[in-house]
Amino acid sequence: MAQVDLTFPAPTAPAVRVGCDCAPGSDGVGPEAARAVAQTFKALGDPTRLHLLAIVGAHHGGEACVCDLTGPVGLAQATVSHHLKILVDAGFLTREQRGRWAYYALVPGALAHVAEQLAQVVPAEVPGDRLGAAPA
Repeated sequence: MAQVDLTFPAPTAPAVRVGCDCAPGSDGVGPEAARAVAQTFKALGDPTRLHLLAIVGAHHGGEACVCDLTGPVGLAQATVSHHLKILVDAGFLTREQRGRWAYYALVPGALAHVAEQLAQVVPAEVPGDRLGAAPA
């Protein structure tokens, strides 16, 4: 039977990064701010919630009764109410109880605030990155 050599060559010097002049950057936003921004985006991360925001925003008078929202999204009233509560807690909608029904309206400036939050987390222009650049 042939003998197999199981020895490995001795390690060489660690690789040197040629041409890297990376300077340590800032840590960006802190953990608490990151959690708050993530919670905001989590509220927007569900297609049903985005649909509900669009419906409320387009509804006559800028507000909608929960009874008007169940049909368009095709979900039970309890499920729609759950999604609406998340949007209220995240600061996107206001809720006003009128007798038996709850009415929801968009919070003025809430979507602009999301853009501001994102700008705090991710700079608009990252050196060497094309995210903030205009198309060529």
